[in-house]
Amino acid sequence: MKKDIHPDYKPVVFRDISANFAILTRSTLTSETTVEWEDGNTYPVVDVDISSASHPFYTGKQKILDTAGRVEKFRQRYAKAGSKA
Repeated sequence: MKKDIHPDYKPVVFRDISANFAILTRSTLTSETTVEWEDGNTYPVVDVDISSASHPFYTGKQKILDTAGRVEKFRQRYAKAGSKA
């Protein structure tokens, strides 16, 4: 790798405000806001709106659409229209 062209890659806390969830990881993002982590060190914190703790796909609270019913309604509607011709 070339020197002095890559951004700093440091520990950062990502905090999901809606789910009261935080994770310490490494990132190139930075923030003026800091938080004291469980290990006693202070890290920059980036607040996010949604994470795996609050996303419907990962929490299992997503709605399943009745696609079979929609397909059948479509076929019935256009089967009638096709028979008139």
